[in-house]
Amino acid sequence: MTAVLAAALLVFTAGCSSDGGTPAGDRSGATAKPAPTGSASGGAASPSAPPAKGSAKVVSTLTENLKSPWGVAALADGDLLVGSRDEGTVTRVDVETGKQTEIGSVPGVSPEGEGGLLGLAVSPTFASDHQVYAYFTTASDNRIARMLYDERKPPGQQLGAPDTVLRDIPKGSIHNGGRIAFGPDKMLYAGTGETGETGLAQDKKSLGGKILRMTPDGQPVHGNPDADSVVYSWGHRNVQGLAWDSEKRLWASEFGQNTWDELNLIEPGKNYGWPEVEGKGGGSGFVQPVAVWKTSEASPSGIAYAEGSIWMAGLRGERLWRIPLAGTKASADPQSFLEEEHGRLRTVLAVGGSELWLVTSETDNRGTPAAGDDKILQLDVT
Repeated sequence: MTAVLAAALLVFTAGCSSDGGTPAGDRSGATAKPAPTGSASGGAASPSAPPAKGSAKVVSTLTENLKSPWGVAALADGDLLVGSRDEGTVTRVDVETGKQTEIGSVPGVSPEGEGGLLGLAVSPTFASDHQVYAYFTTASDNRIARMLYDERKPPGQQLGAPDTVLRDIPKGSIHNGGRIAFGPDKMLYAGTGETGETGLAQDKKSLGGKILRMTPDGQPVHGNPDADSVVYSWGHRNVQGLAWDSEKRLWASEFGQNTWDELNLIEPGKNYGWPEVEGKGGGSGFVQPVAVWKTSEASPSGIAYAEGSIWMAGLRGERLWRIPLAGTKASADPQSFLEEEHGRLRTVLAVGGSELWLVTSETDNRGTPAAGDDKILQLDVT
């Protein structure tokens, strides 16, 4: 690889039923054509405000028969790294042929409940350091580590030993968060969950129920709310989607409990309300979400930015949501696509222009797998 374009990436709903649901419809497809690569901000900006109504069309199926895919990151040539939550392996997917090659595994992964190998990201200086980052659950905590990706070694042995950059993120059988992404500032961001212990979200000393911002070495960044802390925002229940728009604003998806899932515009040092408030409302000290959904219609995991809109993958909702933006607000009501056509949707990744990769999530013990599950679908969106 000669460069890197980090993935813009990006669970728990009614009565703490994280991402239940059943698939419907024919979920088959053909091999995709190669797609262009994207940027850390999730794709190019639209030249004008997006229309109120957009479109999302499945162009092809890039690959199938993935096992519990969760984190996805793009390499410079467009090929994808896909992590298996339950198996702890990382697979490279060729975007020209759909061929899967296991490059290695992450030792120490403990795939209990909603834990396991979660988010993946590629170093913004991959051309020189060849580092791949992973957020994963161990027997004692959630942590973030980086690993040398040495393509000269045989398949299955190309990932080096993990070098932990951040540890002691609270773990639980639920609400582990897990999305990581490098932002336009080349800093590493992570969405975490409160592990079912709601008080952690309002505890600034805890790493649970937060969005974290750190250097590639896992250190606090100048400009963070507290100089000696990686905590960037708090009052979150379970953040599994992170993406930046064309103006470098950070957006995050968040699982609600019984009533409302959220899309939030993230600002440093702000309190997003959980567990005092779910959805819109609450006191003046809490940031209001930009958009909300019934938990039965969303259960949002990954998000991406493309064509002037945030695109949000829904697990229990089994659909892809489009939220057109006008600056810091939604410019029209959210619009859904692909409802119950491909089952539960876990991760969406912008790869430039109008193209997205969309990853299904039927083989993680919560879905009902059909032939070929899980898959990566190539989408064209407007």
